[in-house]
Amino acid sequence: MKISPLTENAFMVEFGQEICSETTLIISEFVAFFKSSFQHDCIDITPSYTKVMVQYRPRPNLYPKMIAAIELWHVDQQSNLTKHSGAKRKLHKLPVYYHHDVAPDLSVVAKEKGLTQQQVIAYHSNKTYDVGAIGFTAGFAFLSSVDDEITIQRHASPRLQIPAGSVGIADQQTAIYPDQSPGGWHIIGNCPQSLFIEDRYPLSIFSIGDRVQFVSITREAFFDLGGRLWQR
Repeated sequence: MKISPLTENAFMVEFGQEICSETTLIISEFVAFFKSSFQHDCIDITPSYTKVMVQYRPRPNLYPKMIAAIELWHVDQQSNLTKHSGAKRKLHKLPVYYHHDVAPDLSVVAKEKGLTQQQVIAYHSNKTYDVGAIGFTAGFAFLSSVDDEITIQRHASPRLQIPAGSVGIADQQTAIYPDQSPGGWHIIGNCPQSLFIEDRYPLSIFSIGDRVQFVSITREAFFDLGGRLWQR
C-alpha cells in the first residue's frame, strides 16, 4: 500500500498494480472502512481498479490522523487475509440477449478473434466478473477481466448513440451501458434489466467489489423483460 498527497485536501491510496479479485475486494473494504471512520470529514472517495482517491475537509491535524488510521487498518487487513472471501460480495446475475439485432459487433468480434458467434457468447457468459470501478456515466460499472480469447480494442471512432442496456467489450473490460449514450465499445448483447434502484442513493445496483455473471436468454425472454431491438 502506498499513500501519496495530491492537494491540500486530497490524497491517493494505491494497492499495487495488479488488477485482480483480491485487490478489488481490498479496495471495497477500504472504502467501507474510510467512510465509516471519517464520515463527517470525507467529501468524496473515488475508487478504481487499484487506487482510491480521497478528498476531505481540511482541518488541523486531520491528515496525519487519517494516515495513521489507514496504516493501522492495513496492518489488520494484512493479518486477516484468510478471512477475505467472495461470500461477502454481492453477486448479480444479469440476463443478456446475444443477437445481431441488439449487438452489431457480435459478428465483428467473432471474425476478429477467429471464433464463431456462439463461442464468443460462451466465453463472455461463462465467467464471473468483478466490479472494479464505477464512472464514465452514472451506474456504468467497469467489469474485469474478459478472457483473452475475446479481448478487443475500442472502436477507432465511437458511435454517437448506444442504446441503454448494451453490453460491450473494450480491451479486457466489459460493461453494460446503463443509459443511452455515446460509446466506443464493441457491443455484443443487450441486458433488458434496469441497473438502477429508485428512491435510493446511489441509484446504481452496483458497488465496488460486487461480482457479475451474464446469463444468455432467448429472444422471447428478452421481450418479456421489456427489451427493445437496436433501431439503426
